[in-house]
Amino acid sequence: MSLGIWQILLIVLLVLLLFGAGKLPNVMGDLAKGVKNFKKGLEEDDDNDKPVKKTKTK
Repeated sequence: MSLGIWQILLIVLLVLLLFGAGKLPNVMGDLAKGVKNFKKGLEEDDDNDKPVKKTKTK
């Protein structure tokens, strides 16, 4: 089941009513920062899972 054009328009209308046109850019900016931090956290988690090569010391 996919979203049709009417469902998307209804969602956009509800978001505009809830947040207003003035606060919408701030909300979208915060959402983008959250997604970036989430992706960064996933990349750091992947780096921690890799085995670490040990070097020999004399």
